[in-house]
Amino acid sequence: MMNRNIVLFGFMGCGKSTVGAELSSNTGRELVDTDKLIERQEGMSVSDIFAKHGEPYFRDLEHRVCCELSGRQRLIISAGGGALTFQRNVEALRNGCELVLIDVSPEVIYERLKYDATRPLLQCEDKMEAIRQLYAKRDALYRAAADHTVNGNQPRGFVALDIMKAVGIL
Repeated sequence: MMNRNIVLFGFMGCGKSTVGAELSSNTGRELVDTDKLIERQEGMSVSDIFAKHGEPYFRDLEHRVCCELSGRQRLIISAGGGALTFQRNVEALRNGCELVLIDVSPEVIYERLKYDATRPLLQCEDKMEAIRQLYAKRDALYRAAADHTVNGNQPRGFVALDIMKAVGIL
């Protein structure tokens, strides 16, 4: 258990990056954000990848990164919001990783993202409705993929502690 990667996933805005940084600090493990890794490899933002190449191209890049990271050890992996809605990524990451869903309500997500212009799937008139629709599509997939589920509506330090307890680090 101690060498297994911890994969943080959930809806955009659930706190994967901030909680991942907290976990990295608490455990000394390297934090790898799949979206940032893809951006470095491609030399452009996720938004630009979506615009230039489309979502299927991005999802193929994402799958390659999931396969690559699952072969490493002792990482904190912050997976993109849609990554674990694809079974091929769940299967790739399940080998060598603990999959932790950071569960956050749509209302909290909206409050966190209402002024965020960097999310391709939320570039629309009614962000709350877009969040509700996407959340409804993804929620069951997230829950099916999760080895552990933690409450992400609380401050990041508490979320990090709950994750450490869930995966047996504490």
